[in-house]
Amino acid sequence: NMVMSFRVSDLQMLLGFVGRSKSGLKHELVTRALQLVQFDCSPEVFKKIKELYETRYSKKGSEVAPPPPPRAEALPLHSSYDRGSAVARTVPTPNIDYPALYGKYLNGLGRLPPKVAKPEVRLVKLPFYTTLDELLKPTELVPQNNEKLQESPCIFALTPRQVELIRNSRELQPGVKSVQVVLRICYTDTSSPQEDQYPPNIAVKVNHSYCSVPGYYPSNKPGVEPKRPCRPINLTHLMYLSAATNRITVTWGNYGKSYSVGLYLVRQMTSAELLQRLKTIGIKHPELCKALVKEKLRLDPDSEIATTGVRVSLICPLVKMRLSVPCRAETCAHLQCFDAVFYLQMNEKKPTWMCPVCDKPAPYDQLIIDGLLSKILTECEDADEIEYLVDGSWCPIRAEKERSCSPQCPILVLGSSDVNGLLPPPTGNGENGKAAADVVDLTLDSSSSEEEEEEEEEEDDDDEGPQPKRRCSYEKGLVSAC
Repeated sequence: NMVMSFRVSDLQMLLGFVGRSKSGLKHELVTRALQLVQFDCSPEVFKKIKELYETRYSKKGSEVAPPPPPRAEALPLHSSYDRGSAVARTVPTPNIDYPALYGKYLNGLGRLPPKVAKPEVRLVKLPFYTTLDELLKPTELVPQNNEKLQESPCIFALTPRQVELIRNSRELQPGVKSVQVVLRICYTDTSSPQEDQYPPNIAVKVNHSYCSVPGYYPSNKPGVEPKRPCRPINLTHLMYLSAATNRITVTWGNYGKSYSVGLYLVRQMTSAELLQRLKTIGIKHPELCKALVKEKLRLDPDSEIATTGVRVSLICPLVKMRLSVPCRAETCAHLQCFDAVFYLQMNEKKPTWMCPVCDKPAPYDQLIIDGLLSKILTECEDADEIEYLVDGSWCPIRAEKERSCSPQCPILVLGSSDVNGLLPPPTGNGENGKAAADVVDLTLDSSSSEEEEEEEEEEDDDDEGPQPKRRCSYEKGLVSAC
């Protein structure tokens, strides 16, 4: 409040005392002075502020200190202050007294804490963005009238340290710095951390230019609306990287839902950096992985027959190539892995963070590198599949070994027509159980061994009663690769 009562000459004296620029309009001087109080206020600076204040308001005994700034409720852009946030909704339009407002709400940092702590909007952490500073806490976009299209302005300035961080950061690509000021928007919901969500008709103007906002993913399905990737919006290239204030105006559609915006100084990460971090802190020791295998191969709770083994492919389900960095989420129930390299690259382009094996959430902070499978990949170069045994050991499964596929292994069919000299494959029921019961393929060799018949009966768990002797579910002449 002392700083808010200063005149231009007082502000210039204070800024000159700490070697800051004294030029600019009064609200710019106020911004710099308040940033000084927030981020760099030493005892000497505080003493100087007190000295300037007392000099101006203690000269005459009859002169009293200035009245406190008006309450937030009196400011139209802050009409919802009492509804649950200790921060500014937006910085007001120019016809409102800037100094009176900056005293309590500079860059969203509440100068007067609320009497009762109320929940605040929180945004989810994004793996590809490391937050360095919070410039504006999530702040509700408050409609000013009944129009469908609303405009909400915000004014802020960067500190010299923040400017240097941006200028000295490396370039991800020409013109795109790794340290950025980003705008994030989400629903005004305090129940849980919120994902980025844009309001309808969004447009973002930085100073005098409109900023690019991610568009929609095209939809190939008729009748399905295209989806829009809601990500942090990079404002850095349109900002003043100096002591000057920056004005951001968010245009948005007011259709009943409430949105909040936040400003952050972040460092954007690459998939290669996330991979290196995962290799550093995310490797699960082979012995722990072996213990997990043994645990999963214990008595099956849904059956009285103990599982004797489980098959795991060494091919990544994402790109159909051999695994290089096998990983999965700690929350996944399966032992099958996918390749961390390609998984991170895909989420860098289109973040979904869904496991390609079980289609359940596999967020970055839940990923682990399977130390046991990593070891197996180096020792087993001539097979694309292995089987874990009940004691935690493993054995390779090679194509030349003819054996039935377990339920964990998809059947790979080779060929598309009759092939001379090849025997028909072992068969079970087709997808339609009734069809399997009604059709008998008489072209099969009648000398099939009893062992093969028993193997077929074990795989058909759902069958009741006698089945035909042999029924081929593939076209005649096709051979299972397993």
